[in-house]
Formats: sequence, structure tokens, C-alpha cells
Amino acid sequence: MKIAGLQKLSLIDYPQIPAAIIFTQGCNMKCPYCHNRQLVYPNLFENLLNEEEIFKFLKKRTGLLKGVVITGGEPTIQKDLVEFILKIKNLGFLVKLDTNGTNPNVLQELISKKLIDFIAMDIKADFTKYSTFFNGDLNLIKLSIHIIKFSGIRHLFRTTYDRDILQDKDLLNIKNFIDQSNYIVQECNKT
Repeated sequence: MKIAGLQKLSLIDYPQIPAAIIFTQGCNMKCPYCHNRQLVYPNLFENLLNEEEIFKFLKKRTGLLKGVVITGGEPTIQKDLVEFILKIKNLGFLVKLDTNGTNPNVLQELISKKLIDFIAMDIKADFTKYSTFFNGDLNLIKLSIHIIKFSGIRHLFRTTYDRDILQDKDLLNIKNFIDQSNYIVQECNKT
């Protein structure tokens, strides 16, 4: 795993669960407002953390922390994500995955192997505006939404509302597409 960061405690990233956050390096999207640029753009990459040290930390926190959030960058582009999460689950932690939804096959594998307990998927825009973020196949995004909706596990869809890119009608189109109440809109904080 390409681990670029570790936050040892969060009380907000995994709803109602004290959790550590593991940040993966690399992303297959280029969001103009990205607040984790050092995880996305190779020229900003910093040294990676040692996976063994991460697991030493987690073992010490067994019983204190209840969950681990894996975010990025984009975690599903990591080739060894499934094995990494399996090790975390074997320590007894709940796992929340933050994803952009570009790898539905990875999501399906994690769900079918019961390796994740919560998924938060960022829906970047109405599909007519997705090219601002992603030049790949939009059917991958749509399939991920479908997989998550019918996964039977806790999930949340969210959109960062960049008013330079999106309008209120875009948010309504997204909400209508996912047809669920567990959708939130986050205000964009550009720095």
C-alpha cells in the first residue's frame, strides 16, 4: 500500500465511531478544489509511511479505536487494498472506505468479502459535467452507485458544491439519480 498519512484519531470521519484515518497516495481524478493535493499530484508526493508501523499502531489501539477510515487520494487504485483491509479486519476494526467510485470491481470484491462496513462515495457532479474531474468511463461511476445502493451496508453519497462548476440544478439531478435520502452536500472551501 502507498500510505501517505495517518491521523491517529478522528471522531467525525466515521459516524459515531472513534477511528484512525489512513491516507493513500495517488488518485485518478483531478478535482480543482482538492484539499489533499499532496496525495494526488506526483510532484507534491511526500515520503510514504511504513505499513508495518501502521499495523503496530493499530494493534496498540485495539479496544480503544473501533474503526479505520481508508481515504486518499483514491484507495481503490491501490493494488493490494483488499489484502490490506483484510489485515485490518483481522484486528477487529470496522472499516470505512472513502471512494470516488471509479473502480466498481474493487468495491464489489470488498463488499462480497465483507471487508468494509461503511462506504462514502463522492459524486463529483451531474454526469454532463463530470469531464471537469474525470476523463474515464462514466458507466463505472454509475455502476459503483448501483453497487453501493444495493450493498446492504451503511453508505453515504456526497457532493462538494463548488459554485464555480455546479449549480443547484446539478445537485438536484444528482439526488434524483441516486434516489436516496443519504446524500449530503458539502460546501467547497477553496484555499
